[in-house]
Amino acid sequence: MFSSATYQQRRQVLAQRIGNGLILLPGNIELPFNYTANTYPFRQDSTFLYYVGLDEPELNVLIDAATGETHLFGDDTSLESEVWTGPRPTLAEKAALAGIVHTHPAAAWAPALAAAREADRPLHFLYPYQAEIQLALCEYLHLSPADLKAAASEALVQACFAQRAYKTDAEIEQIEAALATTARMHVAAMRTARPGMQEAEVMAAVAREAHTDHVVPAYGIILSVRGEVLHNHHYHNTLTSGQLLLIDAGAESPMHYAGDITRTIPVDKTFTPRQRDLYDVVLAAHEAAAALLRPGISYRAVHDAAALQIAEGLTRLGLMQGDPAAAVEADAHALFFVHGLGHMLGLDVHDMENYGEQHIGYTPDISRSPDFGTKYLRLARKLEAGFVLTVEPGIYFIPALIRLWEREDKFRAYICYDRLGAYLDFGGIRIEDNYLITPDGSRRLGPHIPRTTAEIEAERALAW
Repeated sequence: MFSSATYQQRRQVLAQRIGNGLILLPGNIELPFNYTANTYPFRQDSTFLYYVGLDEPELNVLIDAATGETHLFGDDTSLESEVWTGPRPTLAEKAALAGIVHTHPAAAWAPALAAAREADRPLHFLYPYQAEIQLALCEYLHLSPADLKAAASEALVQACFAQRAYKTDAEIEQIEAALATTARMHVAAMRTARPGMQEAEVMAAVAREAHTDHVVPAYGIILSVRGEVLHNHHYHNTLTSGQLLLIDAGAESPMHYAGDITRTIPVDKTFTPRQRDLYDVVLAAHEAAAALLRPGISYRAVHDAAALQIAEGLTRLGLMQGDPAAAVEADAHALFFVHGLGHMLGLDVHDMENYGEQHIGYTPDISRSPDFGTKYLRLARKLEAGFVLTVEPGIYFIPALIRLWEREDKFRAYICYDRLGAYLDFGGIRIEDNYLITPDGSRRLGPHIPRTTAEIEAERALAW
Protein backbone atom coordinates (compact mmCIF):
# COMPACT_ATOMS: atom_id res chain seq x y z
CA MET A 1 0.00 0.00 0.00
CA PHE A 2 0.93 3.64 -0.32
CA SER A 3 0.99 5.72 2.87
CA SER A 4 -2.27 6.22 4.75
CA ALA A 5 -1.92 9.95 4.00
CA THR A 6 -2.06 9.19 0.27
CA TYR A 7 -5.46 7.52 0.58
CA GLN A 8 -6.75 10.23 2.91
CA GLN A 9 -5.73 12.92 0.45
CA ARG A 10 -7.29 11.08 -2.50
CA ARG A 11 -10.61 10.70 -0.66
CA GLN A 12 -10.57 14.32 0.45
CA VAL A 13 -10.14 15.50 -3.13
CA LEU A 14 -12.91 13.17 -4.27
CA ALA A 15 -15.27 14.43 -1.56
CA GLN A 16 -14.56 18.05 -2.47
CA ARG A 17 -15.30 17.38 -6.13
CA ILE A 18 -18.60 15.65 -5.36
CA GLY A 19 -19.59 18.17 -2.72
CA ASN A 20 -22.71 16.65 -1.20
CA GLY A 21 -24.31 13.33 -0.35
CA LEU A 22 -22.56 10.04 0.25
CA ILE A 23 -20.02 8.27 -1.98
CA LEU A 24 -20.39 4.48 -2.03
CA LEU A 25 -17.28 2.42 -2.69
CA PRO A 26 -18.21 -1.27 -2.48
CA GLY A 27 -15.22 -3.60 -2.47
CA ASN A 28 -15.20 -6.80 -4.49
CA ILE A 29 -16.19 -10.15 -3.06
CA GLU A 30 -14.81 -13.63 -3.63
CA LEU A 31 -16.58 -15.40 -6.47
CA PRO A 32 -17.07 -19.17 -6.74
CA PHE A 33 -15.23 -21.04 -9.48
CA ASN A 34 -17.49 -24.07 -9.44
CA TYR A 35 -18.78 -24.18 -5.86
CA THR A 36 -18.84 -21.74 -2.98
CA ALA A 37 -15.66 -22.78 -1.20
CA ASN A 38 -13.60 -23.01 -4.41
CA THR A 39 -13.16 -19.40 -5.49
CA TYR A 40 -11.42 -17.55 -8.28
CA PRO A 41 -8.23 -15.77 -7.18
CA PHE A 42 -9.39 -12.57 -5.52
CA ARG A 43 -8.79 -9.24 -7.25
CA GLN A 44 -9.94 -6.08 -5.51
CA ASP A 45 -11.90 -3.44 -7.40
CA SER A 46 -9.50 -0.86 -8.83
CA THR A 47 -11.48 2.18 -7.68
CA PHE A 48 -11.54 0.74 -4.16
CA LEU A 49 -7.78 0.15 -4.38
CA TYR A 50 -7.19 3.71 -5.53
CA TYR A 51 -9.11 5.35 -2.67
CA VAL A 52 -8.75 2.76 0.09
CA GLY A 53 -5.83 0.50 -0.82
CA LEU A 54 -7.09 -2.55 1.07
CA ASP A 55 -6.70 -5.71 -0.98
CA GLU A 56 -9.21 -7.77 1.02
CA PRO A 57 -12.70 -9.07 0.16
CA GLU A 58 -15.96 -8.24 1.93
CA LEU A 59 -15.17 -4.58 2.64
CA ASN A 60 -17.29 -1.52 1.85
CA VAL A 61 -16.69 2.20 2.28
CA LEU A 62 -18.92 5.25 2.66
CA ILE A 63 -17.48 8.75 2.25
CA ASP A 64 -19.46 11.78 3.40
CA ALA A 65 -18.88 14.17 0.51
CA ALA A 66 -19.67 17.20 2.68
CA THR A 67 -17.00 16.46 5.30
CA GLY A 68 -14.71 13.84 3.78
CA GLU A 69 -15.41 11.57 6.75
CA THR A 70 -14.86 7.94 5.77
CA HIS A 71 -16.48 4.81 7.20
CA LEU A 72 -15.16 1.28 6.64
CA PHE A 73 -17.54 -1.68 6.91
CA GLY A 74 -16.30 -5.24 7.44
CA ASP A 75 -15.72 -7.97 9.98
CA ASP A 76 -12.74 -9.36 11.83
CA THR A 77 -11.68 -12.83 10.75
CA SER A 78 -13.13 -15.51 12.99
CA LEU A 79 -10.93 -18.14 14.64
CA GLU A 80 -12.69 -20.77 12.56
CA SER A 81 -11.77 -18.90 9.36
CA GLU A 82 -8.16 -18.48 10.48
CA VAL A 83 -7.82 -22.25 10.50
CA TRP A 84 -8.06 -22.02 6.71
CA THR A 85 -6.49 -18.62 5.99
CA GLY A 86 -4.07 -18.02 8.85
CA PRO A 87 -4.16 -14.86 11.00
CA ARG A 88 -5.50 -11.75 9.29
CA PRO A 89 -5.38 -8.07 10.35
CA THR A 90 -8.35 -6.83 12.35
CA LEU A 91 -10.78 -4.38 10.79
CA ALA A 92 -9.30 -1.59 12.92
CA GLU A 93 -5.78 -2.46 11.72
CA LYS A 94 -6.94 -2.42 8.11
CA ALA A 95 -8.65 0.92 8.65
CA ALA A 96 -5.47 2.42 10.08
CA LEU A 97 -3.51 1.40 6.98
CA ALA A 98 -6.02 3.32 4.86
CA GLY A 99 -6.18 6.33 7.19
CA ILE A 100 -9.77 5.57 8.23
CA VAL A 101 -10.98 6.23 11.77
CA HIS A 102 -14.58 5.01 11.68
CA THR A 103 -15.22 1.26 11.39
CA HIS A 104 -18.46 -0.73 11.48
CA PRO A 105 -19.50 -4.37 11.19
CA ALA A 106 -20.34 -5.59 7.71
CA ALA A 107 -23.99 -5.95 8.71
CA ALA A 108 -24.21 -2.19 9.29
CA TRP A 109 -23.65 -1.40 5.59
CA ALA A 110 -27.25 -2.01 4.47
CA PRO A 111 -28.82 -0.01 7.37
CA ALA A 112 -26.43 2.86 6.63
CA LEU A 113 -27.64 2.97 3.03
CA ALA A 114 -31.25 2.71 4.17
CA ALA A 115 -30.75 5.63 6.57
CA ALA A 116 -29.26 7.70 3.77
CA ARG A 117 -32.24 6.94 1.58
CA GLU A 118 -34.68 7.90 4.31
CA ALA A 119 -32.80 11.16 4.85
CA ASP A 120 -33.02 11.77 1.10
CA ARG A 121 -29.24 12.15 0.83
CA PRO A 122 -27.79 11.83 -2.68
CA LEU A 123 -25.96 8.52 -3.13
CA HIS A 124 -23.06 8.51 -5.59
CA PHE A 125 -21.91 5.12 -6.85
CA LEU A 126 -20.32 3.59 -9.93
CA TYR A 127 -22.27 0.94 -11.80
CA PRO A 128 -20.84 -2.38 -10.51
CA TYR A 129 -19.48 -5.01 -12.88
CA GLN A 130 -19.89 -7.88 -10.38
CA ALA A 131 -23.46 -9.18 -10.60
CA GLU A 132 -23.58 -9.99 -6.89
CA ILE A 133 -22.82 -6.38 -6.00
CA GLN A 134 -25.38 -5.16 -8.52
CA LEU A 135 -28.05 -7.32 -6.88
CA ALA A 136 -27.04 -6.22 -3.38
CA LEU A 137 -27.26 -2.53 -4.29
CA CYS A 138 -30.61 -3.11 -5.99
CA GLU A 139 -31.88 -4.63 -2.73
CA TYR A 140 -30.39 -1.98 -0.44
CA LEU A 141 -31.47 0.97 -2.59
CA HIS A 142 -34.84 -0.47 -3.63
CA LEU A 143 -34.00 -0.21 -7.33
CA SER A 144 -34.56 -2.50 -10.29
CA PRO A 145 -31.45 -3.57 -12.24
CA ALA A 146 -32.37 -1.14 -15.03
CA ASP A 147 -32.93 1.68 -12.55
CA LEU A 148 -29.60 0.91 -10.84
CA LYS A 149 -27.70 1.60 -14.06
CA ALA A 150 -29.59 4.83 -14.59
CA ALA A 151 -28.93 5.89 -10.99
CA ALA A 152 -25.16 5.44 -11.24
CA SER A 153 -23.40 8.75 -10.74
CA GLU A 154 -22.03 10.56 -13.77
CA ALA A 155 -20.47 13.07 -11.39
CA LEU A 156 -18.57 10.28 -9.60
CA VAL A 157 -17.29 8.88 -12.90
CA GLN A 158 -15.95 12.28 -13.89
CA ALA A 159 -14.44 12.93 -10.45
CA CYS A 160 -12.69 9.55 -10.36
CA PHE A 161 -11.36 10.01 -13.89
CA ALA A 162 -10.05 13.46 -12.99
CA GLN A 163 -7.81 11.84 -10.36
CA ARG A 164 -6.97 8.42 -11.74
CA ALA A 165 -6.07 9.60 -15.27
CA TYR A 166 -3.04 11.55 -14.06
CA LYS A 167 -0.44 9.18 -12.68
CA THR A 168 1.77 10.27 -9.80
CA ASP A 169 5.46 9.45 -9.52
CA ALA A 170 4.60 6.69 -7.04
CA GLU A 171 2.14 5.17 -9.50
CA ILE A 172 4.69 5.34 -12.32
CA GLU A 173 7.10 3.41 -10.07
CA GLN A 174 4.45 0.69 -9.72
CA ILE A 175 3.87 0.55 -13.49
CA GLU A 176 7.61 0.34 -14.07
CA ALA A 177 7.80 -2.49 -11.51
CA ALA A 178 5.10 -4.31 -13.46
CA LEU A 179 7.03 -3.71 -16.67
CA ALA A 180 10.27 -5.03 -15.16
CA THR A 181 8.51 -8.36 -14.60
CA THR A 182 6.79 -8.07 -17.98
CA ALA A 183 10.18 -7.69 -19.69
CA ARG A 184 11.38 -10.95 -18.15
CA MET A 185 8.17 -12.64 -19.31
CA HIS A 186 8.82 -11.65 -22.92
CA VAL A 187 12.50 -12.53 -22.84
CA ALA A 188 11.50 -15.94 -21.45
CA ALA A 189 9.30 -16.47 -24.51
CA MET A 190 12.08 -15.42 -26.87
CA ARG A 191 14.53 -17.81 -25.23
CA THR A 192 12.10 -20.72 -24.91
CA ALA A 193 10.11 -21.01 -28.15
CA ARG A 194 11.32 -23.32 -30.87
CA PRO A 195 9.75 -25.56 -33.54
CA GLY A 196 7.93 -28.61 -32.22
CA MET A 197 6.94 -27.10 -28.87
CA GLN A 198 3.36 -26.55 -27.80
CA GLU A 199 2.16 -23.00 -27.24
CA ALA A 200 1.26 -24.10 -23.71
CA GLU A 201 4.91 -24.85 -22.93
CA VAL A 202 5.99 -21.35 -23.91
CA MET A 203 3.04 -19.79 -22.07
CA ALA A 204 4.06 -21.67 -18.92
CA ALA A 205 7.57 -20.19 -19.15
CA VAL A 206 6.05 -16.71 -19.53
CA ALA A 207 3.65 -17.09 -16.60
CA ARG A 208 6.43 -18.56 -14.43
CA GLU A 209 8.30 -15.25 -14.55
CA ALA A 210 5.31 -13.44 -13.06
CA HIS A 211 4.77 -15.98 -10.31
CA THR A 212 8.49 -16.05 -9.52
CA ASP A 213 8.20 -12.31 -8.82
CA HIS A 214 5.24 -13.04 -6.49
CA VAL A 215 2.78 -11.32 -8.82
CA VAL A 216 0.27 -12.48 -11.43
CA PRO A 217 -0.37 -11.67 -15.09
CA ALA A 218 -2.45 -8.51 -15.47
CA TYR A 219 -4.74 -10.26 -17.97
CA GLY A 220 -5.07 -13.57 -19.76
CA ILE A 221 -1.81 -14.14 -21.63
CA ILE A 222 -2.20 -14.08 -25.41
CA LEU A 223 0.42 -16.38 -26.94
CA SER A 224 -0.29 -17.97 -30.27
CA VAL A 225 0.95 -18.78 -33.74
CA ARG A 226 -2.55 -17.68 -34.76
CA GLY A 227 -1.75 -14.05 -34.17
CA GLU A 228 -4.57 -12.92 -36.44
CA VAL A 229 -6.99 -13.97 -33.66
CA LEU A 230 -6.68 -10.81 -31.58
CA HIS A 231 -7.58 -12.22 -28.16
CA ASN A 232 -6.48 -15.83 -28.57
CA HIS A 233 -6.28 -17.47 -25.14
CA HIS A 234 -5.87 -21.04 -26.43
CA TYR A 235 -2.47 -22.70 -26.22
CA HIS A 236 -3.00 -25.98 -28.04
CA ASN A 237 -1.15 -25.30 -31.31
CA THR A 238 2.27 -26.72 -32.12
CA LEU A 239 4.95 -24.22 -33.11
CA THR A 240 6.00 -24.96 -36.68
CA SER A 241 8.97 -23.72 -38.66
CA GLY A 242 8.02 -20.75 -40.82
CA GLN A 243 5.43 -19.39 -38.40
CA LEU A 244 5.34 -16.27 -36.24
CA LEU A 245 4.52 -16.36 -32.52
CA LEU A 246 2.63 -13.37 -31.08
CA ILE A 247 2.99 -12.79 -27.32
CA ASP A 248 0.76 -10.20 -25.63
CA ALA A 249 1.55 -10.45 -21.92
CA GLY A 250 1.94 -8.21 -18.91
CA ALA A 251 2.35 -8.52 -15.17
CA GLU A 252 0.65 -6.71 -12.32
CA SER A 253 2.84 -4.95 -9.79
CA PRO A 254 2.48 -5.94 -6.13
CA MET A 255 -0.07 -3.10 -5.86
CA HIS A 256 -1.93 -4.23 -9.00
CA TYR A 257 -0.70 -1.66 -11.52
CA ALA A 258 -0.45 -3.24 -14.97
CA GLY A 259 2.12 -3.66 -17.70
CA ASP A 260 0.93 -4.46 -21.23
CA ILE A 261 3.51 -5.41 -23.87
CA THR A 262 3.30 -7.28 -27.17
CA ARG A 263 6.13 -8.76 -29.17
CA THR A 264 6.02 -10.95 -32.27
CA ILE A 265 8.89 -13.37 -32.88
CA PRO A 266 9.75 -15.99 -35.48
CA VAL A 267 9.39 -19.61 -34.46
CA ASP A 268 12.71 -20.13 -36.19
CA LYS A 269 15.97 -18.43 -35.23
CA THR A 270 15.43 -15.69 -37.79
CA PHE A 271 12.64 -13.93 -39.63
CA THR A 272 11.94 -14.91 -43.22
CA PRO A 273 12.27 -12.05 -45.74
CA ARG A 274 8.47 -11.78 -45.97
CA GLN A 275 8.10 -11.72 -42.18
CA ARG A 276 10.87 -9.15 -41.86
CA ASP A 277 9.29 -6.85 -44.45
CA LEU A 278 5.92 -6.82 -42.69
CA TYR A 279 7.45 -6.60 -39.23
CA ASP A 280 9.37 -3.50 -40.29
CA VAL A 281 6.14 -1.89 -41.51
CA VAL A 282 4.54 -2.41 -38.09
CA LEU A 283 7.65 -1.14 -36.33
CA ALA A 284 7.68 1.98 -38.51
CA ALA A 285 4.03 2.59 -37.64
CA HIS A 286 4.84 2.19 -33.96
CA GLU A 287 7.77 4.62 -34.14
CA ALA A 288 5.76 7.18 -36.10
CA ALA A 289 2.95 7.05 -33.53
CA ALA A 290 5.31 7.24 -30.54
CA ALA A 291 7.08 10.26 -32.04
CA LEU A 292 3.79 12.19 -32.02
CA LEU A 293 2.92 11.60 -28.36
CA ARG A 294 2.67 14.88 -26.49
CA PRO A 295 0.12 16.94 -24.58
CA GLY A 296 -2.56 18.49 -26.78
CA ILE A 297 -2.55 16.01 -29.66
CA SER A 298 -5.62 13.84 -30.02
CA TYR A 299 -4.96 10.13 -29.84
CA ARG A 300 -7.24 9.73 -32.85
CA ALA A 301 -4.66 11.73 -34.84
CA VAL A 302 -1.90 9.44 -33.55
CA HIS A 303 -3.95 6.40 -34.57
CA ASP A 304 -4.47 7.84 -38.05
CA ALA A 305 -0.74 8.47 -38.42
CA ALA A 306 0.00 4.83 -37.61
CA ALA A 307 -2.69 3.71 -40.06
CA LEU A 308 -1.09 5.83 -42.80
CA GLN A 309 2.31 4.25 -42.13
CA ILE A 310 0.75 0.80 -42.44
CA ALA A 311 -1.02 1.70 -45.70
CA GLU A 312 2.18 3.16 -47.14
CA GLY A 313 4.17 0.09 -46.14
CA LEU A 314 1.63 -2.35 -47.56
CA THR A 315 1.53 -0.34 -50.77
CA ARG A 316 5.32 -0.60 -51.10
CA LEU A 317 5.02 -4.37 -50.61
CA GLY A 318 2.31 -4.66 -53.27
CA LEU A 319 -0.51 -5.71 -50.97
CA MET A 320 -2.28 -2.37 -51.28
CA GLN A 321 -2.34 0.10 -54.16
CA GLY A 322 -3.29 3.66 -55.01
CA ASP A 323 -2.94 6.65 -52.72
CA PRO A 324 -2.29 5.46 -49.13
CA ALA A 325 -3.84 8.60 -47.61
CA ALA A 326 -7.02 8.07 -49.65
CA ALA A 327 -7.04 4.40 -48.62
CA VAL A 328 -6.91 5.36 -44.94
CA GLU A 329 -9.60 8.00 -45.44
CA ALA A 330 -11.80 5.30 -47.01
CA ASP A 331 -10.93 2.86 -44.15
CA ALA A 332 -9.48 0.28 -46.56
CA HIS A 333 -6.43 -0.26 -44.32
CA ALA A 334 -8.74 -1.76 -41.66
CA LEU A 335 -8.64 -5.08 -43.51
CA PHE A 336 -5.13 -5.41 -42.07
CA PHE A 337 -5.16 -3.05 -39.04
CA VAL A 338 -8.46 -4.05 -37.49
CA HIS A 339 -8.27 -2.42 -34.06
CA GLY A 340 -7.46 0.85 -32.33
CA LEU A 341 -3.92 1.96 -31.64
CA GLY A 342 -4.08 1.74 -27.85
CA HIS A 343 -5.73 2.53 -24.53
CA MET A 344 -5.12 4.02 -21.10
CA LEU A 345 -3.09 1.95 -18.62
CA GLY A 346 -2.93 1.97 -14.83
CA LEU A 347 -4.63 -0.08 -12.12
CA ASP A 348 -6.52 -1.74 -14.98
CA VAL A 349 -4.87 -2.98 -18.14
CA HIS A 350 -7.64 -1.02 -19.92
CA ASP A 351 -7.60 1.65 -17.27
CA MET A 352 -11.00 2.68 -15.86
CA GLU A 353 -12.81 0.88 -18.68
CA ASN A 354 -15.54 -0.13 -16.23
CA TYR A 355 -16.49 3.58 -16.14
CA GLY A 356 -17.40 3.33 -19.82
CA GLU A 357 -15.12 3.90 -22.82
CA GLN A 358 -17.10 6.98 -23.82
CA HIS A 359 -16.15 8.63 -20.51
CA ILE A 360 -12.50 7.57 -20.56
CA GLY A 361 -11.43 7.58 -24.18
CA TYR A 362 -13.75 10.21 -25.61
CA THR A 363 -15.19 13.62 -24.79
CA PRO A 364 -18.45 15.34 -25.75
CA ASP A 365 -16.70 16.94 -28.75
CA ILE A 366 -14.89 13.74 -29.85
CA SER A 367 -17.23 10.93 -30.82
CA ARG A 368 -16.50 7.34 -31.77
CA SER A 369 -16.05 6.55 -35.45
CA PRO A 370 -18.62 4.14 -36.94
CA ASP A 371 -16.03 2.78 -39.41
CA PHE A 372 -14.77 -0.79 -39.15
CA GLY A 373 -11.44 -0.94 -37.33
CA THR A 374 -11.44 2.65 -36.10
CA LYS A 375 -14.64 2.08 -34.12
CA TYR A 376 -12.56 -0.19 -31.85
CA LEU A 377 -10.28 2.70 -30.89
CA ARG A 378 -10.59 2.88 -27.09
CA LEU A 379 -8.79 6.22 -26.74
CA ALA A 380 -9.35 9.23 -28.99
CA ARG A 381 -9.30 12.25 -26.65
CA LYS A 382 -6.51 14.82 -26.51
CA LEU A 383 -3.54 13.65 -24.50
CA GLU A 384 -2.47 15.31 -21.27
CA ALA A 385 0.65 15.16 -19.13
CA GLY A 386 0.32 12.32 -16.63
CA PHE A 387 -1.61 9.98 -18.92
CA VAL A 388 -0.13 6.49 -19.34
CA LEU A 389 -1.16 4.64 -22.48
CA THR A 390 -0.28 1.86 -24.88
CA VAL A 391 0.81 2.10 -28.50
CA GLU A 392 0.13 -1.16 -30.35
CA PRO A 393 -0.22 -1.09 -34.13
CA GLY A 394 -0.55 -4.37 -35.97
CA ILE A 395 -0.97 -6.09 -39.31
CA TYR A 396 -3.14 -9.19 -39.49
CA PHE A 397 -4.23 -11.52 -42.27
CA ILE A 398 -7.67 -12.82 -41.23
CA PRO A 399 -8.80 -15.34 -43.87
CA ALA A 400 -12.55 -15.04 -43.25
CA LEU A 401 -12.41 -11.24 -43.37
CA ILE A 402 -10.28 -11.19 -46.51
CA ARG A 403 -12.65 -13.60 -48.29
CA LEU A 404 -15.70 -11.61 -47.18
CA TRP A 405 -14.36 -8.28 -48.38
CA GLU A 406 -13.24 -9.82 -51.66
CA ARG A 407 -16.71 -11.33 -52.24
CA GLU A 408 -18.26 -7.95 -51.46
CA ASP A 409 -15.74 -6.27 -53.77
CA LYS A 410 -14.82 -3.80 -51.02
CA PHE A 411 -12.06 -1.27 -51.62
CA ARG A 412 -10.75 -3.05 -54.71
CA ALA A 413 -9.18 0.23 -55.78
CA TYR A 414 -6.85 -0.03 -52.76
CA ILE A 415 -6.52 -3.75 -51.92
CA CYS A 416 -4.61 -6.25 -54.09
CA TYR A 417 -6.78 -9.28 -53.42
CA ASP A 418 -4.96 -11.32 -56.08
CA ARG A 419 -1.82 -11.28 -53.91
CA LEU A 420 -3.45 -12.01 -50.54
CA GLY A 421 -4.04 -15.72 -51.16
CA ALA A 422 -0.38 -16.37 -50.37
CA TYR A 423 -0.81 -14.69 -46.95
CA LEU A 424 -3.87 -16.51 -45.62
CA ASP A 425 -1.69 -18.60 -43.30
CA PHE A 426 0.61 -15.73 -42.28
CA GLY A 427 -1.01 -14.88 -38.92
CA GLY A 428 -0.42 -11.46 -37.40
CA ILE A 429 2.18 -9.02 -36.09
CA ARG A 430 1.69 -6.58 -33.22
CA ILE A 431 4.28 -4.45 -31.39
CA GLU A 432 3.17 -2.79 -28.16
CA ASP A 433 4.89 -0.57 -25.61
CA ASN A 434 3.70 1.68 -22.78
CA TYR A 435 4.24 5.44 -22.61
CA LEU A 436 3.92 8.24 -20.08
CA ILE A 437 2.84 11.60 -21.49
CA THR A 438 5.24 14.21 -20.10
CA PRO A 439 4.87 18.02 -20.13
CA ASP A 440 6.98 18.26 -23.29
CA GLY A 441 6.44 14.90 -25.00
CA SER A 442 6.48 11.31 -23.81
CA ARG A 443 8.66 8.65 -22.24
CA ARG A 444 8.60 4.94 -22.95
CA LEU A 445 8.21 3.11 -19.66
CA GLY A 446 9.97 0.03 -18.38
CA PRO A 447 13.21 -1.67 -19.39
CA HIS A 448 14.05 -2.14 -23.03
CA ILE A 449 12.58 -5.33 -24.49
CA PRO A 450 14.04 -6.53 -27.81
CA ARG A 451 11.87 -5.03 -30.55
CA THR A 452 13.84 -4.73 -33.82
CA THR A 453 14.29 -7.84 -35.93
CA ALA A 454 18.03 -7.85 -35.17
CA GLU A 455 17.46 -7.60 -31.41
CA ILE A 456 14.85 -10.36 -31.45
CA GLU A 457 17.04 -12.64 -33.56
CA ALA A 458 19.93 -12.11 -31.13
CA GLU A 459 17.68 -13.13 -28.25
CA ARG A 460 16.27 -16.05 -30.23
CA ALA A 461 19.77 -17.39 -30.83
CA LEU A 462 19.91 -18.15 -27.09
CA ALA A 463 16.99 -20.59 -27.50
CA TRP A 464 19.19 -23.02 -29.35
